[in-house]
Amino acid sequence: MTTTGVGDGDEVRIRQAVQADLLAVLRIERASFPQPWPFSAFERYLGEPGFLVAVEDSGRDDSDAESVVGYVVADLVPNHGRAFGHIKDIAVHPDRRGEGVGRTLLGRALAVLGTRGARSVKLEVRASNDPAISLYEEFGFEFLRTLPRYYDDGEDALILVVDLNDS
Repeated sequence: MTTTGVGDGDEVRIRQAVQADLLAVLRIERASFPQPWPFSAFERYLGEPGFLVAVEDSGRDDSDAESVVGYVVADLVPNHGRAFGHIKDIAVHPDRRGEGVGRTLLGRALAVLGTRGARSVKLEVRASNDPAISLYEEFGFEFLRTLPRYYDDGEDALILVVDLNDS
């Protein structure tokens, strides 16, 4: 388990997602994207090492009470016999953006993928999502190509790739 300080002295911990996290993950997904994943999509990734959540104490007396403030879904895809990582989804609660939660989640996901044998990792991002693109570039992601009209609203997606051996 990784602990990191973000904003105002709060501690955010990164751990593997569990069933009890899914409603909070879905709420963040719906607040973050015009085309949110359905609940069943997140259920499908439960138990995967790359489905991680960022949690913090909820402030209740119950010592097990945590609030999910962000998540990432990443996995390995076969690629001609070589493991290739794929960041499928990442989001941070709108009230917690700009505090480094997304950076921490992305770093941890890349580490998980690397330890599972991925040499490269790809992701798709809306061409207009400048904050996300900037974050990905910080981690060494580079533009590979554009997928025209990838999203239902007609917006293009950029495919970005990072070679984990270079980062």
